[in-house]
Amino acid sequence: MKSTFYEFISVFDIFKIGVGPSSSHTMGPWMAALKFLKAIADKGVRKITTNLYGSLAKTGKGHGTDIAVMLGLAGHHPTAINVDKIADYISKIMDAKKLEVHGHSILFDPDKDISFINFRLPFHPNGITFEAKLIDGDIVSKTFYSIGGGFIIEEGEDLTHIAQPSVPYPITRSQELEQYTDLESVPISELVLRNEKILRSEKKIRRELLNIWETMFECVFRGCHKSGELPGGLGVSRRAHAINARLLEGCEYTTKNGWLRTIRLSGNSFINVTKWVSCFALAVNEENAAFGRVVTAPTNGAAGVIPAVLLYYLCFCENRGEEDIVKFLLTAGEIGSLFKKGSTISAAMGGCQAEIGVSSAMAAAALTECKGGSPKQAIMAAEIAMEHHLGLTCDPVNGLVQIPCIERNTMGAMKAITASQIALSSDPALARVTLDSVIKTMWETAQDMSDKYKETADGGLALNVSVKVPEC
Repeated sequence: MKSTFYEFISVFDIFKIGVGPSSSHTMGPWMAALKFLKAIADKGVRKITTNLYGSLAKTGKGHGTDIAVMLGLAGHHPTAINVDKIADYISKIMDAKKLEVHGHSILFDPDKDISFINFRLPFHPNGITFEAKLIDGDIVSKTFYSIGGGFIIEEGEDLTHIAQPSVPYPITRSQELEQYTDLESVPISELVLRNEKILRSEKKIRRELLNIWETMFECVFRGCHKSGELPGGLGVSRRAHAINARLLEGCEYTTKNGWLRTIRLSGNSFINVTKWVSCFALAVNEENAAFGRVVTAPTNGAAGVIPAVLLYYLCFCENRGEEDIVKFLLTAGEIGSLFKKGSTISAAMGGCQAEIGVSSAMAAAALTECKGGSPKQAIMAAEIAMEHHLGLTCDPVNGLVQIPCIERNTMGAMKAITASQIALSSDPALARVTLDSVIKTMWETAQDMSDKYKETADGGLALNVSVKVPEC
């Protein structure tokens, strides 16, 4: 296993509200820009330049990394920005060739002041360096790494010295998770809730988790009611809108909840359910590709799996509404944290197994618990889901989170449902493969995988799909 020290990762670290199209290439650099902005407050800035390295350089344009950097340096926050105004904000910077930094206007030409350098820094393939020249002649320079899921690390930062909250159930491996649930005779969600209560009240945890779900639900609804072509030049058309219209032909509704009720009444035949699951997942990642509001789950590129599986459960299975939504997210978040501690959730480090694979495992475990499975069955479901994503490459065409990324969310969602069904019909005591062994294998596979399959657009479909680059 990768981890050598205990690290507490909250469910709210795994699920973060932000903006597409990528948690590692958009949200991470955005948060790094905001952190750098804080570091140069009140210093009298004359000039800012940015260097993007490795994967951020190779697929940064397609992932909107330069846009994220500009928005961050301009002081916008991904959780609060009006996504409908992003294009206006960027146009203003591009036209004026100026940035407003801490209330002062400085010259800033994105074509010259943001550099894409196809060189990987030693620590991580997603490296970014900001340099500020001050009025007094001094220079402030900081390097950050976007390590997946919107998480960032500053160069030289020693994580082992960061104080960790004293939680009642410190968990690094799934074996420990099983032992604690056995000891306390509680489901995974209850154990996670007890740990989370060290930082927040139960009422606040519930409120914030339901807000995360509402953001996910709103994203699905938006994606199911928008048509047209996605930005980026690939000519990819939105499909969720057409699927939604065909499935609900002749039905009327005026609200999100009305839409949900209509779906529930549409029937639970196999073909209907599979079409809806695919529609839900497509909707989220089409919104993500269009710089829409999404929730990392655990990343932006895999943001469609969790809401698709949770909506499947809410629409086509017996459920207890908000109570089960909270349980689902708590369980899913804990499984996601195990992968982050023991392997990676960064496609630039591990390929798409680190994104779609992890999200599928998270959804499988959460669905299994909500359908009455034991903690061991939930962990087994997570293992099954990831086992059958091992080795999945990340080869985005033109560096865009569109092909094959959008469709992969539908596959991840369906695999999660299948993994849950298998686990619910199985005796975990007879299982030959553990979740810990799969997480270990995933990390070893990530290290063995060629860099051309790690979000660089240097191999796979990225090379074998013919794309006509639009003229400027």
